[in-house]
Amino acid sequence: MANTIDLVTKFAPYVDEQFKNESKLSMLTNQDFDWTGAHTIKVYKIGTSQMNDYDRAGEDTATNWSRFGPVAGLDATTEEMTLTKDRSFTFAIDKLDTDETAQQLAGATALSRQDREVVIPEVDSYVYGVMAAKAGTKATAVALTAENIYTEILKASETLDDAEVPETERVLLVTPAVYALMKQCPEIALDTDVGQEMRVKGVIANLDGASVVKVPKVRLPENFGFMLAHPSAAVAPVKLEDYRVHQDPPGLSGALVEGRICYDAFVLDNKTKAIYYQPITAGAG
Repeated sequence: MANTIDLVTKFAPYVDEQFKNESKLSMLTNQDFDWTGAHTIKVYKIGTSQMNDYDRAGEDTATNWSRFGPVAGLDATTEEMTLTKDRSFTFAIDKLDTDETAQQLAGATALSRQDREVVIPEVDSYVYGVMAAKAGTKATAVALTAENIYTEILKASETLDDAEVPETERVLLVTPAVYALMKQCPEIALDTDVGQEMRVKGVIANLDGASVVKVPKVRLPENFGFMLAHPSAAVAPVKLEDYRVHQDPPGLSGALVEGRICYDAFVLDNKTKAIYYQPITAGAG
């Protein structure tokens, strides 16, 4: 008769964490406005005056009292930016659960995980979605290939040039699949000599003066191809980030974790042309 042996099962004090990318929004957006003490910010849009031919001889003073031409008024309208995303989460961790999982189920580490795996991806997806929806140029969807990718990127660059968008600080946002096409394109010479400071922000290369940033497609709108943008166009405020771990609150033996974040994204009316969005045909990538 064979012997019966119960083999040892050992649990290592280690958590198999999910891989999650850090946010790269700082490259594509700005924090030019301060929502401290306010829920809505209004900014002015001021008009301009047309150019006239100077009436040096003063022959037209019968209709225009000034030789500079008819005096025009300037429009002064406003646009509003009101925060709409006020999000929260909460969960509890029993004290015995912390003790009997070798301290792997603990409030502080669980909060950090929640921020990394839930909060940051949600904010990223929302902001990228707003930028794509409010882009001043939304190109016709195409199937991007190694043969046409550079042509399409050049179209985006030309569009921003014609709109007089500053040539510096432009960012080319791509999916991993599109970046692979760029590397396969013989016409594209990527400059991958990027400093450590820029790599920390998410820049992996430079192309024609634009910083190339790669983002997983799960954080981007459906059928996203690429986006060429200047950070002056989009504002991505985070008014409130309030995270806390309550130890042994009333009614609970353990930790109560709570979090709240108030954020939003806006594209300024006069700067929409600084965003060029190229979608791909459904099922193409």
